[in-house]
Amino acid sequence: MLPVAGVLSGAMVWGLIWYPYRFLQISGVSGAMATMITYLIAMLIGVFLVRKIWHERQAFGWWVLLLILSSGWSNFGYVLAMLHGEVMRVLLLFYLAPVWTILFSYWLLGERLNFHGYLVVTLSLTGAFIMLWKPSLGFPLPQSISEWLGLSAGLSFALSNVISRRTSHLSVEVKCFSVWSGATLLTLPFLFWQGGLLNQIVAIDKLSWIILGVMGIALWATSFAVQYGVTHLAANQSAVLFLFELVVAAISSYYFAAEEMGWREWVGAIPIISASFLSAKLCLDKSME
Repeated sequence: MLPVAGVLSGAMVWGLIWYPYRFLQISGVSGAMATMITYLIAMLIGVFLVRKIWHERQAFGWWVLLLILSSGWSNFGYVLAMLHGEVMRVLLLFYLAPVWTILFSYWLLGERLNFHGYLVVTLSLTGAFIMLWKPSLGFPLPQSISEWLGLSAGLSFALSNVISRRTSHLSVEVKCFSVWSGATLLTLPFLFWQGGLLNQIVAIDKLSWIILGVMGIALWATSFAVQYGVTHLAANQSAVLFLFELVVAAISSYYFAAEEMGWREWVGAIPIISASFLSAKLCLDKSME
């Protein structure tokens, strides 16, 4: 159950973390700057891992580079999308990830879903569509740049989870460093494009630095939990468990962003939570065999 708990803790954190990023943006800290600083803090806290990572360098290859890029864009793209789009709308597109995971895990891992696996995915996606589909907008295709960002981040998210499973020979520490470094590096082109990098850093007030520090610590801890989870769970199972974030985000967006949460959100949450528990039970049953 520990890998399941690790993934669910990550889903909970990411269902809430969009709010401090929005608060920081209102305070004058751009999404790119906030992402760069928080992941840099996580990476600096993890410097004690460098020695172990250095010993594993012989195992590095294209998979590590692909993990850095996919996990980096998954996190950075997610932040940008949540800053500028409607929280639940963006999450619908982001959490088409189980569909991409099915394809990636089949191509890269040779994983095939059984009946229970398809049931879990179907329950999760049914809940997502009940919660988030709006008839006035038609089929949930991206309607804005933020929604395209959310879709692309979800695609990268699925790929990074499959690669993390594929690179089981690498330690959790290496994978965490890949996440931190990827998110940090991918923000740099945006920051240079914005210009005045040093001025942006100097202009950050004390309260914002405290929030950035707390977020960096949270991301550092969450990275270990999530990477441990996706390394020890089937890729399709971890993708489904991450859908629990929709429930957390629906509640947080209602209270923090005044986004209405009606009967569809509550009804849609039921199959998602059910799928999460079913997925956890299947994992437990498998471990006991």
